[in-house]
Amino acid sequence: MANKTKILLTGATGYIGKRLLPILVEQGYHVVCCVRDLERFSPPKTLRPYITAIKVDLLKQETLKNIPKDIAGAYYLVHSMSSSENYEDLELKCAHNFYKAVQNTNIKHLIYLSGIVNDENLSKHLASRKNVENELAKGSYNFTTLRAGIIIGSGSASFEIIRDLVEKLPIMITPKWLNTKCQPIGIIDVLKFLSLSLFNNKVYNSSFDIGGPDILTYKQMLLEFGKKRKLKRSIITIPVMTPKLSSYWLYFVTSTSYKLAKALVSSMKVEVICKNNNISKILNIQPLTYKESLDKAFVKIESKQIESSWKDAFSSGEMNIEIADFIKVPRFGCFVDKRYKAYQDRNITVSKIWNIGGKTGWYYATWLWKLRGYIDKLFGGVGLRRGRTNPNTLTAGDSVDFWRVLYANKEEGHLLLFAEMKLPGEAWLEFKIVKNKLKQTATFRPLGLSGRLYWYAVLPFHGFIFKGMLNKITNNMKYDI
Repeated sequence: MANKTKILLTGATGYIGKRLLPILVEQGYHVVCCVRDLERFSPPKTLRPYITAIKVDLLKQETLKNIPKDIAGAYYLVHSMSSSENYEDLELKCAHNFYKAVQNTNIKHLIYLSGIVNDENLSKHLASRKNVENELAKGSYNFTTLRAGIIIGSGSASFEIIRDLVEKLPIMITPKWLNTKCQPIGIIDVLKFLSLSLFNNKVYNSSFDIGGPDILTYKQMLLEFGKKRKLKRSIITIPVMTPKLSSYWLYFVTSTSYKLAKALVSSMKVEVICKNNNISKILNIQPLTYKESLDKAFVKIESKQIESSWKDAFSSGEMNIEIADFIKVPRFGCFVDKRYKAYQDRNITVSKIWNIGGKTGWYYATWLWKLRGYIDKLFGGVGLRRGRTNPNTLTAGDSVDFWRVLYANKEEGHLLLFAEMKLPGEAWLEFKIVKNKLKQTATFRPLGLSGRLYWYAVLPFHGFIFKGMLNKITNNMKYDI
């Protein structure tokens, strides 16, 4: 650690920050993570030797004293858009406190991720981003601003709103701002720009727009998303929906908060198209198209693709980081059944997990699992006829009835399965030993309305099937089926 260059990462628990963290570690930096609540910060175990977590609240100057003096670079990835009505005042105060604090360190380079601000009439949200940029630029360090529009990636606020609208509404009566043009960019490309800009003197004291090659209206983005998900959608735009009505529309139809919906609606009336984007040539980055970014967002985690799903943005690396730390089952736009139960004997519990399916069955209401297999075969699926690839072991890529093994580590007590049965969506089943308990998680990502109806139709069965299975796996009876 003594020889490693220290990088300060604000927003370490945010959408961008937690994805940038392993990349910075992979590049050989020691990352100092600023978090407001240390107890809620749970980085992957294999990253912990290479990071330091410090408690920092940018609105409380006394906490900024925790920033170490020997940082060489920093990322500013925070915003307050959804936390308050007067978020622009809060954002400016945070930026002021931050730049004053890092002035007293050895910082050489600060990178700020902002929004595209080329329109003459900026929204409140984008004007705030510009004000933050101006405040941060007052420091004596080298400063770089990267300005992005809509970021395409699972978990991004804008992307999840697009997902919600398309997945839930076959016909959309929408505001006229859906005809506004923007230049979306994939999350993988954002991470590339952020990581490759650090300490590159060609980008010092400059601002750059970053975006993909496509200029699209929001309406075109929604329709293209529908094509990707094989959902036929009709969109009718009307001029009578005021910003307030539009905000309520987003709030009720999607899973966003009203404050965030209001801020986003005001921004979506402003064109966010790149002007100064020569940074692509400087860093030799060819951004993905909108379609390619969608493909990345919905790529299925397969046994041979797990590593690329999180290492795509890495420039190089020799760190021995555990892949399991970065296998993330989708959460946004998903239905989740999560259960915990203390096990009586760890070895017996893990042994039961490793023998699940095939001749052993599913420990509880196996007849219902068999019925589901017959229904699957009826609709052209694999059913239960495949059984298990190996009756005694489980490795990534194996089949277990109508599931495929994505990850299996018996020592950790961690098994992740992906459903290959016919479904109006995608499903995962995960077993994981957590301290003295077994965590059992069933996740379903619905496809359109049919997927949602399917989930609610089978929901009454989950209560006793999943509960019964968990009880049987965690008790001391060796193979109590």
